[in-house]
Amino acid sequence: MTRPLIITDCDEVLLHMVVPFRAWLEEHHDVHFDMRERGFAEALRHKDSGLVVEREQVWALLIGFFDTEMHRQAPITGAVAALGRLSAVADIVVLTNIGERHHQGRVEQLASHGLDLPVHWNSGPKGRPLAKIVEERQPGVALFIDDLAEHHESVARHAPGVWRLHMVGEPEIAGEVPDAPHAHARIDAWDAAERWIAARLADGPAPNPVSQDDGVFS
Repeated sequence: MTRPLIITDCDEVLLHMVVPFRAWLEEHHDVHFDMRERGFAEALRHKDSGLVVEREQVWALLIGFFDTEMHRQAPITGAVAALGRLSAVADIVVLTNIGERHHQGRVEQLASHGLDLPVHWNSGPKGRPLAKIVEERQPGVALFIDDLAEHHESVARHAPGVWRLHMVGEPEIAGEVPDAPHAHARIDAWDAAERWIAARLADGPAPNPVSQDDGVFS
């Protein structure tokens, strides 16, 4: 076994994304982004007509943002300092659904904020790629951080011994996001999250979940 391992998402955990994306849409595309809407099906609307932006155009806008606007993404309060301290006791990697096209840009983006970390790009649920990372590294204990409930469910299925922390670091949307039922905890601020993470790494692997009634798999 090796050192403990933290596997963290990036957007809304380490870096702000939806707020700079909203600003860019307003400034350059005359599109309003209602961040209270979960998902993009109704969230993006043309300002002149009020019509929903078509799915194909939404993806084109997201790609365009990551092509040219990643410099707009600032760190979530406390993230850089907390990971710096946690790196003394654990290895840290990033598992992000950024896509191969923007992988190197994400590596450089994080490094520019003092987060010189291995970055794994992904598309879709994160359970299988996370399980592969854990298998390769063989940590004594592993912990996963993400803002999206579906990834906690996927990790619960494929790597149930990994601790799961649900974090929505963007204050403008955190209150609108329900707790992920397959996470072990929900903490949106890095000062409190750092203490919880350190304690879980000291506890050893996560216990097997006991029942679906408790929000996790048996």
